[in-house]
Amino acid sequence: MRRADETPPAGAPVAEPWSKTRRKAEMEALRKLGEALVGLDAAKLSGLSLPERLTEAIADAQHITKWGARRRHLHYIGRLMRELEPETIAALKLALAERR
Repeated sequence: MRRADETPPAGAPVAEPWSKTRRKAEMEALRKLGEALVGLDAAKLSGLSLPERLTEAIADAQHITKWGARRRHLHYIGRLMRELEPETIAALKLALAERR
Protein backbone atom coordinates (compact mmCIF):
# COMPACT_ATOMS: atom_id res chain seq x y z
CA MET A 1 0.00 0.00 0.00
CA ARG A 2 1.36 3.41 -0.97
CA ARG A 3 1.38 6.41 1.29
CA ALA A 4 -0.03 9.68 0.03
CA ASP A 5 3.39 11.36 0.08
CA GLU A 6 5.17 8.68 -1.96
CA THR A 7 6.07 9.09 -5.61
CA PRO A 8 3.38 7.61 -7.88
CA PRO A 9 4.32 4.63 -10.06
CA ALA A 10 5.84 5.34 -13.46
CA GLY A 11 3.25 5.90 -16.16
CA ALA A 12 0.52 6.90 -13.73
CA PRO A 13 -1.18 10.18 -14.60
CA VAL A 14 -0.22 12.92 -12.18
CA ALA A 15 -2.65 15.77 -11.63
CA GLU A 16 -0.99 19.16 -11.81
CA PRO A 17 -1.54 21.10 -8.59
CA TRP A 18 -3.39 24.37 -9.01
CA SER A 19 -1.23 27.42 -8.80
CA LYS A 20 -1.81 29.91 -6.04
CA THR A 21 -2.95 32.44 -8.63
CA ARG A 22 -5.61 30.07 -9.97
CA ARG A 23 -6.85 29.24 -6.47
CA LYS A 24 -7.11 32.94 -5.61
CA ALA A 25 -8.98 33.63 -8.86
CA GLU A 26 -11.44 30.82 -8.06
CA MET A 27 -12.00 32.23 -4.56
CA GLU A 28 -12.54 35.73 -5.96
CA ALA A 29 -15.09 34.38 -8.46
CA LEU A 30 -16.99 32.66 -5.64
CA ARG A 31 -16.93 35.85 -3.57
CA LYS A 32 -18.37 37.82 -6.49
CA LEU A 33 -21.05 35.16 -6.98
CA GLY A 34 -21.86 35.46 -3.29
CA GLU A 35 -22.07 39.23 -3.66
CA ALA A 36 -24.58 38.75 -6.49
CA LEU A 37 -26.59 36.44 -4.23
CA VAL A 38 -26.62 39.12 -1.52
CA GLY A 39 -28.23 41.46 -4.05
CA LEU A 40 -31.24 39.16 -4.49
CA ASP A 41 -34.40 39.59 -2.46
CA ALA A 42 -35.68 36.96 -0.02
CA ALA A 43 -38.27 35.56 -2.43
CA LYS A 44 -35.66 34.82 -5.11
CA LEU A 45 -33.25 33.37 -2.54
CA SER A 46 -35.88 30.97 -1.24
CA GLY A 47 -36.26 29.57 -4.76
CA LEU A 48 -32.61 28.51 -4.78
CA SER A 49 -31.65 25.36 -2.95
CA LEU A 50 -28.86 26.68 -0.74
CA PRO A 51 -27.56 25.23 2.53
CA GLU A 52 -29.01 26.82 5.65
CA ARG A 53 -25.71 28.32 6.83
CA LEU A 54 -25.18 30.01 3.48
CA THR A 55 -28.75 31.34 3.38
CA GLU A 56 -28.36 32.78 6.88
CA ALA A 57 -25.00 34.37 5.98
CA ILE A 58 -26.54 35.97 2.88
CA ALA A 59 -29.46 37.31 4.93
CA ASP A 60 -27.03 38.74 7.49
CA ALA A 61 -24.95 40.40 4.76
CA GLN A 62 -28.02 42.18 3.43
CA HIS A 63 -28.26 44.11 6.72
CA ILE A 64 -24.58 45.03 7.10
CA THR A 65 -23.86 48.61 6.05
CA LYS A 66 -20.30 49.23 7.26
CA TRP A 67 -17.94 48.59 4.35
CA GLY A 68 -15.22 46.75 6.28
CA ALA A 69 -17.68 44.45 8.00
CA ARG A 70 -19.53 43.84 4.72
CA ARG A 71 -16.28 42.97 2.95
CA ARG A 72 -15.31 40.50 5.68
CA HIS A 73 -18.76 38.95 5.57
CA LEU A 74 -18.60 38.58 1.78
CA HIS A 75 -15.32 36.72 2.22
CA TYR A 76 -17.07 34.47 4.73
CA ILE A 77 -19.83 33.80 2.19
CA GLY A 78 -17.16 32.94 -0.39
CA ARG A 79 -15.62 30.47 2.06
CA LEU A 80 -18.99 28.84 2.63
CA MET A 81 -19.48 28.60 -1.13
CA ARG A 82 -16.20 26.70 -1.51
CA GLU A 83 -17.89 23.84 0.35
CA LEU A 84 -20.58 23.56 -2.34
CA GLU A 85 -20.41 21.00 -5.12
CA PRO A 86 -19.34 22.32 -8.55
CA GLU A 87 -22.72 21.31 -9.98
CA THR A 88 -24.49 23.47 -7.39
CA ILE A 89 -22.28 26.45 -8.20
CA ALA A 90 -22.97 26.03 -11.92
CA ALA A 91 -26.71 25.89 -11.19
CA LEU A 92 -26.44 29.09 -9.12
CA LYS A 93 -24.66 30.88 -11.96
CA LEU A 94 -27.33 29.73 -14.40
CA ALA A 95 -30.16 30.80 -12.06
CA LEU A 96 -28.60 34.24 -11.60
CA ALA A 97 -28.18 34.67 -15.35
CA GLU A 98 -31.85 33.76 -15.92
CA ARG A 99 -33.13 36.15 -13.22
CA ARG A 100 -31.34 39.19 -14.65
